[in-house]
Amino acid sequence: MKNGIHPESYRFVVFKDMSNGHTFLSRSTAASKETIKWEDGNEYPLYKLEISSMSHPFYTGKQNLIDTAGRIDKFMKRYNKK
Repeated sequence: MKNGIHPESYRFVVFKDMSNGHTFLSRSTAASKETIKWEDGNEYPLYKLEISSMSHPFYTGKQNLIDTAGRIDKFMKRYNKK
């Protein structure tokens, strides 16, 4: 590995999957303004994820459609004319 190209500020960060609420603790340099109290009683920075391996269809084996803006319905109305 080359010296001086990797960040030095690794710390523990809690990642939260917003689609199902799953949280996990890992080391990261991800910036966050929010904090959360973890199971060990310590407070860690919180980084919110849209999707993780706990909710991704490839890893779960299920097809999940998360439609927050109604885009799928608009598409179906527009192109599903019979």
